[in-house]
Amino acid sequence: MFARIREDIYCIFDRDPAARNVFEIVTTYPGLHAVFIHHVSHWLWQRGFKWLARVLSNVARLFTGVEIHPGATIGRRFFIDHGMGVVIGETAEIGDDCTLYHGVTLGGTSWQKGKRHPTLGNDVVIGAGAKILGPITLANGARVGSNAVVVKDVPAGATVTGIPGRIVTPRKQQEKRREEIAQKLGFDAYGATQDMPDPVANAVNRVLDHIHLMDERMDKLCEEVHRLGGQLEMVPLPVLKTEGFGGMEGSSEHSAKRDTENLNS
Repeated sequence: MFARIREDIYCIFDRDPAARNVFEIVTTYPGLHAVFIHHVSHWLWQRGFKWLARVLSNVARLFTGVEIHPGATIGRRFFIDHGMGVVIGETAEIGDDCTLYHGVTLGGTSWQKGKRHPTLGNDVVIGAGAKILGPITLANGARVGSNAVVVKDVPAGATVTGIPGRIVTPRKQQEKRREEIAQKLGFDAYGATQDMPDPVANAVNRVLDHIHLMDERMDKLCEEVHRLGGQLEMVPLPVLKTEGFGGMEGSSEHSAKRDTENLNS
């Protein structure tokens, strides 16, 4: 017990740059106080003193603003930063080295008895105001952004944001190109497809890819016509930034410049 308390104290130095010394942490961190009291209430709960355990957890909520059901299972080096408004349900399971910020809820979505609250693996971080609902699992190293609502399992190392929570992945080069083309056409494809069903989003992405290929073919056709001595009446296209294209020959900025040079010649 005392070894776990010591770990709970010293892990704060790694996760809160405002922490200055042990005395300050022990006396002024409500999240730590809530965890201390939970250790005792959980011990009572496991030994059948359930009413006393609930009373003790309510005392902790009164003084810290953190509500942890005494039936919840919490691992080592658990840190609740700021603490106010945190709610952890009865069947929640939290692994080692996890961090929760204020306003986080590990809640249930059913009134049925049994497992109805989330399971967190090791080294999980949940941002302020996030809601993790239902008997889902957040695997080791998962991250949840502030105010996200997560109702599905999260794989190891993934980051989830939004309502409902979606896994965030770095944009690929193809996705950047689609965004540039969408801006050229006058609409925000990513803003539109975020709320669309996947089939619609896929269809929009295919259209953007098709437009890009048609642009490349048209550029090559115009070059061939000029090479053979033909004349084309061409209006320069709006300049499109090539940042998302990685210097591709088929970009519209290159095309517009090339078309202008051909007209002048």
